[in-house]
Amino acid sequence: MTHVAFDGTQVRAWMRRFAQSVYATEAELTALDQRVGDGDFGANLAAGVRAAGLRLDRTEEPTGPAETLGVMADAFLDEIGGTSGPLFGLLFQALSRAADSGPHLTTASLAEGTALGLAAIRRVGDASPGDKTLVDALAPAAAALLVAKGTPPAQALATAADSAWQGVRDTASLTARMGRASYLGQRATGIPDPGAVGVALLFASATGTVDTLAHHVTTG
Repeated sequence: MTHVAFDGTQVRAWMRRFAQSVYATEAELTALDQRVGDGDFGANLAAGVRAAGLRLDRTEEPTGPAETLGVMADAFLDEIGGTSGPLFGLLFQALSRAADSGPHLTTASLAEGTALGLAAIRRVGDASPGDKTLVDALAPAAAALLVAKGTPPAQALATAADSAWQGVRDTASLTARMGRASYLGQRATGIPDPGAVGVALLFASATGTVDTLAHHVTTG
């Protein structure tokens, strides 16, 4: 059966798969960030989903999509330091607010929330497409969701994930203009941005768990 919207149980399952994807790829995320950043991105993202999972475990089921996404936002905003925590928190917060109109999360709400999250992250982080940041995965994912408004959420999110992964691969050829990678200059060329990988993991986890980054981040 093709679902035209995600209910609270489906959104919670998506967030659980995201956590599983992060745990499965944490070592690879760390290795990437050690080459272009502080080396703490994998640990920070894992800490975020772990904190969110503990909070979700304390909430009574069933919870609606907005509540589940709000728990994710609060965990990342309140408990996770570095750059990644607040930025992912802003994305979850925007998704939660877009889902606040009812018990189901539609593709239209996903598109709205992702676009609002992108705008908030760009405003706070002062990053633009092409700067070699998570924006380079989030912007194409947001664009894909806008085009996919008439399709079921699972299909739309799969399309968004494909666009995000392409954005990840594109970051390998970019020269970083933000963050620690910007100090490395050409030495960071050929290495995908870890934050962009985290965004792609989120969208990809809507339809399944990602066990390894090897296939997804290869520029080929």
